[in-house]
Amino acid sequence: MSSRIIYGPILSRRLGRSLGIDIIKKSDFRKNCNFDCVYCQLGHVDWKISTPSEATDLVTTEEVIDSLANYHKKVDDLDYITFSGTCEPTLNLELGNMIEQIRNISNVPICVITNSSLVNREDVRNNLSKADLVVATLVSGNEDTFQAINRPAEGIELQDIIKGLKQLQKMKGPKVAIEIMLLDSNNGYLTNSSDPEIDKQIEVLKFIDPDEIEILTISRPPAEDFIIPVTETRLKEIAQKFDEELGRERVRLVLKGLKRKRSNIEHENLTDEVYDLILRRPCTFDQVVQSLDIDNEELSPTIEGLVDDQKIIGISSENGTYYRAV
Repeated sequence: MSSRIIYGPILSRRLGRSLGIDIIKKSDFRKNCNFDCVYCQLGHVDWKISTPSEATDLVTTEEVIDSLANYHKKVDDLDYITFSGTCEPTLNLELGNMIEQIRNISNVPICVITNSSLVNREDVRNNLSKADLVVATLVSGNEDTFQAINRPAEGIELQDIIKGLKQLQKMKGPKVAIEIMLLDSNNGYLTNSSDPEIDKQIEVLKFIDPDEIEILTISRPPAEDFIIPVTETRLKEIAQKFDEELGRERVRLVLKGLKRKRSNIEHENLTDEVYDLILRRPCTFDQVVQSLDIDNEELSPTIEGLVDDQKIIGISSENGTYYRAV
C-alpha cells in the first residue's frame, strides 16, 4: 500500500491538532532515520542513515506544496503543520525551502520534530531556523546513556548535538523546545530517570537555555519490550526539580489523556487515511476516531480490513491495543 506525503491530522499531547508531512518516501525501509531508539513507537530501523547524502527517495519541495494545495480534507482548526513521520526530517536538506514555500499557501504555524542528530551542521540549523517551533529530542546529558537509548548511526556524538542545540537557540529564529523522553526498564538497562541523570540533564539544559522543556514518558508500545514508562509520581517529582532549577514558566509536563472537540473533516478514501496515520503514529482505535473525526461504526470495518490484509497489527500495552503498520 502506498502512502501519501501528507497525513493526519494527528491529535497530539504536545501540539494539539497537527497535520503531518513526511519528507522521505517510504521505499524499501519502514523507517528512514539515523537513530534506532529503544523507545521508538515505529519499531526498529532496518538501516541507519548516517548523513543526508545517504538519504534516498527524498520528497521534493514541489511535491510537498502540490500535496498540501490539493489535500482533499477540510480541517478547520489546525494548530500546526508538522514535519515528522517515518523519517528524521532534517535528513532532507530541502526542508528550509519547503517551510518557506508553505508560508505562501498557509498561515498555520510550522513545527519540525527532530531527533537533534544533525544540529551540529550549519545547513541543518539554517533549515530549522525557518520554522515557528522546533521540538528537539535530548534524552540525556551523558554520552553512554545517549548511546544506549538512541543507538545512533556511527559518528553521531552527544557533545556535537548539545553544541548544535545551543547554536540553534542563539539564532533566535524558531521557538526551541527540548523534549526529554524519560524511560525506565524492567531488566536494569541503562535509562535516564535516575537522580544523577536528572542532575546532568539540568546542567546541559542550563547551557542550551531553550525556550521550553517538555517532560514526558512513553505511552505507545516501544521498540524494545524491556523499556517501560516512568510512573506519573516520578514524572511529577522530576518536573518539580526542573521547575526549581530551570523556571516553572518554561517547564511543561506532558501527561496522557488529551481530549479535544472533533473537527470537520471530509474523507475521500478512509482506508488510505487510516493507514497513513497509523504508518506514522501507532494509535488506539479511539485515537484514530478522535484524530480523523469518524464514528466507531465507520472505523471498525476499516481497521478489520487492514488487519486482515496484514497492513497493520495490534500490539497490546497497558494503555490498550495500539495498531502499528507492518
